[in-house]
Amino acid sequence: MQEATFLILTALAAGSQHGYGIITDVQAISGGRVQLKAGTLYAALERLRADRAIEVDREEIVDSRLRRYYRLTPAGRELLAAEAARLQANARIAILRLKPAAGVVT
Repeated sequence: MQEATFLILTALAAGSQHGYGIITDVQAISGGRVQLKAGTLYAALERLRADRAIEVDREEIVDSRLRRYYRLTPAGRELLAAEAARLQANARIAILRLKPAAGVVT
């Protein structure tokens, strides 16, 4: 899974959000490292919808513009949990391998 996809799903794990909310949440989660462009976000959202990982929660009109909110589906939660566990396992192995060589303490 690409980092941007992981971060989008992570943002939605806290609850439904609209596009700009997702963009700002991803930036906060990543400590400013990942700054999604609108085109990248909406392409990812469409792909995640097609994969049934997310769905539209609701829509509203704000300042004459449509604001669409997205939420995780149960399948999306499972996908995010599996990816988080995979990343955690890989990080654990990396830390263990670094300890003897560099004296890394966790």
